[in-house]
Amino acid sequence: MKGLDNIQQKLGIKLNGMQEAAMNAILHTNKDILVLSPTGSGKTLAYLLPLTQLLNPDNPQIQAVVIVPGRELALQSSEVLNNMGSGLKAIACYGGRTAMEEHRHTKQVCPHIIFATPGRLNDHLDKNNFNIDNIKFIIIDEFDKCLEMGFQNEMSRIFEKLSHVERHILLSATNAKSIPQFVQMGRTEKVDYLSTEQVPDRVTIYKVKSPVKDKLETLRQLLCDIGNQSSIVFLNYRDSVERTASYLEQNRFTVSAFHGGLEQKQREDALYKFTNKSANILISTDLASRGLDIPDIANIIHYHLPENEDGYIHRVGRTARWDKMGKTFFILGPDEALPDYIDGNMVDYQISEELPEPPKPQMATLYIGKGKKDKLSKGDIVGFLCKKGGLQITEIGRIDVKDRYTYVAVSHPRLQHVLQLVQGEKIKGVRTVIEEVK
Repeated sequence: MKGLDNIQQKLGIKLNGMQEAAMNAILHTNKDILVLSPTGSGKTLAYLLPLTQLLNPDNPQIQAVVIVPGRELALQSSEVLNNMGSGLKAIACYGGRTAMEEHRHTKQVCPHIIFATPGRLNDHLDKNNFNIDNIKFIIIDEFDKCLEMGFQNEMSRIFEKLSHVERHILLSATNAKSIPQFVQMGRTEKVDYLSTEQVPDRVTIYKVKSPVKDKLETLRQLLCDIGNQSSIVFLNYRDSVERTASYLEQNRFTVSAFHGGLEQKQREDALYKFTNKSANILISTDLASRGLDIPDIANIIHYHLPENEDGYIHRVGRTARWDKMGKTFFILGPDEALPDYIDGNMVDYQISEELPEPPKPQMATLYIGKGKKDKLSKGDIVGFLCKKGGLQITEIGRIDVKDRYTYVAVSHPRLQHVLQLVQGEKIKGVRTVIEEVK
């Protein structure tokens, strides 16, 4: 088991006040824990760090279950744990693939922690796919979302099956009105770092007037005006996301579309391109308002108004994370007004009369048809792209080596030149597919 200092040094982080308080409560009491803290304040680390000290890596059994509202948060959280190098293993369980496939994967990995959506966790519990006898902790991340009415039946069934669990840890950026009885919270310690501020004062709030009801042209102008910054455009409906993404692509923007109606691979590709700066604009429903840890998002644009105050808080929580600054823009049609729940000083934003061309992303994503199972490493990729592709190390960004393929971000201006140079070349003595992820 690695010590906390070693893990923090590996991650290159210094704990904030909330993380220190949560860690002390989890490590040094036997109580159930309720953590309330703004989006972007590091709640995932606040519970994972103490778990690395409380769970036994030498026991190859599941010792903690983390329940999350969506697959993206499950994947990101398991990746955070795996990056710690603590000796603990994790898997993510969610819909969109067969439970049998996950069951096989679980038997291979022997995880200590499972990150799961409620429905998929119930599926495994119903089939007795896991040994639950060693589970000591249930963590509910984004508990306000997980305990909404749509999840109530699923969640109550989970707690009925895991009634022997010793401790519960609940975390959220907004406070649920009440915690249902079935959660079985015992003596509870509350770590409350929610501010009375609705959004951080590091966020500047702008109002943008659209002269017509259809706001697409105003959005286009705004995105040209703010330039090559990372932006999320929020809409309330899936078909609106598709329509908006299509319009912007026709106008030579590079965007990623993200909503719950997409296939799992499409969603993962969209997020990956946005995260590694191959697309500087994410067009999304409120699915992207929770559970995504993407650094350096400069702008949050409300094409459609948030449906409620909690939705607004979670949307804006994507920017100004930790100690950074951010901006949020409301595009208002002729008959629209801001909801009463929106606090803070509002600034009228005037779009420039002379606009630049649509901004190009910094990076582009390459697909390489080999991965870990082919003995390919990040070092192999860097060496290949520098030697055969003519790139400098500074022109190579994020690299993700999967089992059977690899994604790598490269400088966008150099993309076509790299593709020409590497066609037909061997990587580790084998020819493979190398192409742009579009």
